[in-house]
Amino acid sequence: MTTASLKLYKPISIPFTSSLSIPSTQPTNLLFSLNTFDKQLCCSKRPNVAANAKKPNPWLDPFDFGDDPELENGSLFSEGKQEEDPRPPDNPDSPYGYLKFPAGYNVEIASLALKVRGDVRRCCCVVGGGVYENLLFFPAIQLIKDRYPGVQIDVVANARGKQTYELNKNVRWANAYDFDEQFPDPAEYTDMIGILRGRYYDMVLSTKLAGMGHAAFLFMTTARDRVSYIYPNVNAAGASLMLSETFTPDGLNLSEGGFHMYHQMLDWLGRPAHGVPRHSVPPLKVSILSKLKEVVETKYKNAGAEKGRYIVIHGIQSDSQASMQSKGDTDSLLPVEVWAEIAEGIRDARPVFVIPHEKEREVVEETIEDPSVVFITTPGQLAALINDSIGVIATNTAALPLAHARKKPSIALFSSEEKGRLFAPWAEEKKCVVISSKTGKLIDVDVEAVKNAMEIFEGSLALV
Repeated sequence: MTTASLKLYKPISIPFTSSLSIPSTQPTNLLFSLNTFDKQLCCSKRPNVAANAKKPNPWLDPFDFGDDPELENGSLFSEGKQEEDPRPPDNPDSPYGYLKFPAGYNVEIASLALKVRGDVRRCCCVVGGGVYENLLFFPAIQLIKDRYPGVQIDVVANARGKQTYELNKNVRWANAYDFDEQFPDPAEYTDMIGILRGRYYDMVLSTKLAGMGHAAFLFMTTARDRVSYIYPNVNAAGASLMLSETFTPDGLNLSEGGFHMYHQMLDWLGRPAHGVPRHSVPPLKVSILSKLKEVVETKYKNAGAEKGRYIVIHGIQSDSQASMQSKGDTDSLLPVEVWAEIAEGIRDARPVFVIPHEKEREVVEETIEDPSVVFITTPGQLAALINDSIGVIATNTAALPLAHARKKPSIALFSSEEKGRLFAPWAEEKKCVVISSKTGKLIDVDVEAVKNAMEIFEGSLALV
C-alpha cells in the first residue's frame, strides 16, 4: 500500500472508556500530569494550529490535535463544491429490471467524495419550537442548499412547526415528532429512529438543546456529521461525546436570541473549506402555493375586503396555539380593545383582523363595528393573506417575518426597545416602523404613535 493511499484516511480515534481506573487518593496530581502531558503533545506535534480553532475535547479523543496541515488528499474530490452526479439511465425494457438510484447519488464515487471532501447528499434538520422558530430557520436551509448542491433536505419538527414548510420549496419531506415531550412513547420514539436511520443521512442538524438523551437520539441516526446546540449548563454532560459539532447558546431559551437566534449554526454552515469561500447568510424568503392563494382570496373577499385594499392586523390576544408567537417573547399579544383604537387610524384601506380561533370572532364583532374578520391558523394562509395586502400591523408574531419576506411595509409593536432590536434588526433597512412600550409591558404601547406611523402605508400597492 502506497503512502498516497494511506493519506486519504484520518487517524483512528481512541476515546477513554470506563475501564480506565483512577485512584481516588491522588486526583490532583493525576489531573496535573494529564494536562502537562497534553500540553507537551500539543506543543511538540502541532505547533502551527490556528489560534482561533475550536479546542478539541481531550476526553473524546486524547490524540486529536486538529487537522493536519501537511495532509494531502490529492486532486480527486479535494476542493470545490460537490456536483449533482448523473443518474444511470433507466431501461424499462430490460428483462432483468433496472434500479432507480436516488437523484444526485452515484454509488460508485459517492463514498470517496463523502470521505475526502465531506459531501452531503442527504441532510436532516431537527428544528424545535413553533411556527416562528421554524420560519427563522429558512435561511439555514437555503444556505445548506447553496453550500451543498444537489442535497436532499428533510425536516423533523412538531405538528405546529411542520406546517411552516409548505412555504419552503427546498424541503423534500417534513415529519411531525414532538422532541419537547419529556416522556415520549417508546413505540413512537423507536419508530422515528428507524425512519431516520433508514434514510442514511450524511448530516443531521438540531436546534433543540441537547443533553445526553437527545444526543443519543442523534447518534442512533448513524449520520456522519451530528451537529446540535447543547445546554449551557451541567445538563450537557456527555452530549458532546456523541456529537461531531456542538454550539453553546447564551441561555436556556434559544428563541430569546431573536431574528439571529441561529447565528452560531449559520456561521458554521457557511465556513470556508476545501477551496470553497465563506457563504453569506441568504435572506428570509417564502414560497406561496397557488392553491393557498385561492383559498385565502375567498376568505378575505367573504369578509368584505378587496385585493390590495386592506391592512392585516395580527396579534389578537388568545390562548390558541395558532397565535404564532415566539417562544422568546411571551408578552406579544394585545386585547381586542387596543386593536379597535389602532384601527380607527387606518385611512383609505380596510383593516382585516386575523383570529387564531373561531371563539374570538364574537369578541371582535362585539367590540368593533362592521369588522372584516378572517380565521387563519396556518403560516401558509397567513403568508398568502399578507401577500395580497397593503401592509401589516402586528405584534411580535410570525406576521412580522412573513411581511419582511414578502417585502411588505409593516408596523411592529414590542414590549420593549430591546425586543425590537432583537426580533426586527432589519427595520431600518426595510419599510418597517418599530414602536416599543415605555413601561416594558405591551399593553402600554402608545396608540397615537401607531396611528402616526401609518404614513408608511401611503402609496403602497399590492402585487396583483
